[in-house]
Amino acid sequence: MTRPEYPPAAALDVVDTLHGRPVADPYRWLEDPSSAQTQDWARAQQALFAAQRATWPGRDTLRDRLAALLGAGLVTAPTWRGQRQFLMRRHGEQEHAVLLVVEADGAERVLVDPIALDPAGLTTLDSWSPSPDGRLLAYQLSEGGSEESTLAVLDVASGAPVDGPIDRTRYSPVAWLPDGGSFYYVRRLDPALVPPGEEQFHRRVWLHRLGDDPAGDALVFGQGRGATDYYGVSLSRDGRWLVVSAAEGTAPRNDLWLADLAGADAAAPPLRVVQVGEDVQTGIHVGRDGRAYVATNRDAPRGRVAVTDPATPTPDTWVDLVGQDDEAVLEDFAVLDADGADTLLVAWTRHGLAELTVHDLATGARRGAAALPGLGSIGGLSEHPDGDHRSWFNYTDHVTPPLVLVFDALADEDQAVSVWANAPGSVAVPAVISRQETFTSADGTEVRVVVMAPADAVGADGRVTRPRPAVLYGYGGFGLALTPGYSAGALAWVEAGGVYAVAGLRGGGEEGEEWHRGGMLEHKQNVFDDFAAAARHLVDSGWTTPAQLSVSGGSNGGLLVGAAITQFPEMLAAAVCSAPLLDMVRYEEFGLGATWAVEYGSAADPDALAWLLAYSPYHRVRAGVNYPAVLFTVFDGDTRVDPLHARKMCAALQAATAGDRPVLLRAESDVGHGARSLSRSVELIADTLAFTAAQTGLALPG
Repeated sequence: MTRPEYPPAAALDVVDTLHGRPVADPYRWLEDPSSAQTQDWARAQQALFAAQRATWPGRDTLRDRLAALLGAGLVTAPTWRGQRQFLMRRHGEQEHAVLLVVEADGAERVLVDPIALDPAGLTTLDSWSPSPDGRLLAYQLSEGGSEESTLAVLDVASGAPVDGPIDRTRYSPVAWLPDGGSFYYVRRLDPALVPPGEEQFHRRVWLHRLGDDPAGDALVFGQGRGATDYYGVSLSRDGRWLVVSAAEGTAPRNDLWLADLAGADAAAPPLRVVQVGEDVQTGIHVGRDGRAYVATNRDAPRGRVAVTDPATPTPDTWVDLVGQDDEAVLEDFAVLDADGADTLLVAWTRHGLAELTVHDLATGARRGAAALPGLGSIGGLSEHPDGDHRSWFNYTDHVTPPLVLVFDALADEDQAVSVWANAPGSVAVPAVISRQETFTSADGTEVRVVVMAPADAVGADGRVTRPRPAVLYGYGGFGLALTPGYSAGALAWVEAGGVYAVAGLRGGGEEGEEWHRGGMLEHKQNVFDDFAAAARHLVDSGWTTPAQLSVSGGSNGGLLVGAAITQFPEMLAAAVCSAPLLDMVRYEEFGLGATWAVEYGSAADPDALAWLLAYSPYHRVRAGVNYPAVLFTVFDGDTRVDPLHARKMCAALQAATAGDRPVLLRAESDVGHGARSLSRSVELIADTLAFTAAQTGLALPG
């Protein structure tokens, strides 16, 4: 392997003094994407990446296989409004999923097709919400990966525009009033009214009446609260009970209010405190039976379901319906109260694997469990808002493309779960084995990893036959659990003979809120220790070797990969670091970084600065280290995590590494942190896997 000739990057003598500590930042000039110096450097990096990519064997064949595996498409569980169903579906050849309405007679119509709106594929459908009678649809679009949604309303029968667009509605829920003439939503303040640099923040809850100028919408909630607060808003089916929640950024806690709108002015709801200033997460849903169903981790870090009278909703009135499970984490529930069903369906994850339990609606007593097709994931338990004995939900596992299952509370137990809708395409899935293994982290904590491998990777005695090129994937943050799912990239890698492992690290939600908090703020190093222990476990178990091991992660998972590169480089052959956070001293100053201080800590706090500097990957790069091969992937439309993190880290690693393994930057325009078109996804996955294969020795077909 020959060391690449890297584009020149000046290391400047830029040093800040923070709380008496000198903090060097030699590549700060790369923070400015508009400077000629940064643009020249970026073009040279893109040329270097293209030249390196041309040397990766099997890349084009891999791309074709990924497209075939993604040809299964997807379908989502229906949202019911009267006799109408609303759902998303993507056929294999479609660049984006489309939003459909299905009428009572089964006739389907397309309501929103992002490609019809923008043939270039740069427009995404971010969110949608039908009115209670299914007559109108509020939907949100954004362009170029910005996630800067605009909200509009259309007539479902004709498709004609009714209202909007309303801008500044990123991440906005929509809660329709029963008559369909108005809705609550969340919108940021006019940028002219906020301090410079804070235009992404300052959200408020508003009431919008169809046809009115949104500039005159009634301010309902949020005045005087924190700039980085996020809000939730929902209404009971009858429109009587309004629920408003507020959280400081991404904090794992929320304030909560409930208002009885009977006889009240919808623009000035009489909000009553449920909880304020408490370190717990709680949500409330008022059912058709008039009870308030409470999902909370108060005194139950893995979650519980309680009930109360919505007129007196404070915690001292809650009565447990389904208590905490000491090993499983509460994820969702559905109330099935029609035709004598009287059933509460509860979704859990047990060590990251989905379960469904069935309970008596009145008492919460457990009746049994609903069988699922495999060891997988479920999501989006949905009810019919007018009452039903069924609940629809999404299901996937490592070899099953996303499909829709339905649970019928009136069916025999062994037939209660059936397929409602399969993924629209068919695909030949390779034979793989998948098993969950347990290992011990540095402080003695038991952590789990799911390993996927070719069917012949394990002998009849259950032992691994030989080490193989491996990808270790992780996230470890914000209480998000990594659960099994259909992944074209993972399947293509395993089909080619590799091993693909997913670790359930602290910081995530695999074992509840205590697990999350064991990997945030001053405990963040636990996440990286867990990841290092996962790498050692794969090596010690015979799955792979350090010369064949790569790590991968994006966003907060990109921070994880950056920590792996700088904390245990000797264990790795390669790393793919996507849309990463890497400069943990200045992350709050860019994108949505200020909303994450509750997860990571703020450099404005001297104690937190010490935690951050202890692991900040950009600040841990050292000259003379033989770093693994690294591929950074960034997206110019990313308004969550600024690409500057990867630019600075790339320059630092290219200057510091003592070895010949390449450090590369792949930058992509007109896409952002989240949704993207199918062809863009295929190209990105093909590049990252072909790079990894070339660095770990996996022989790709073709």
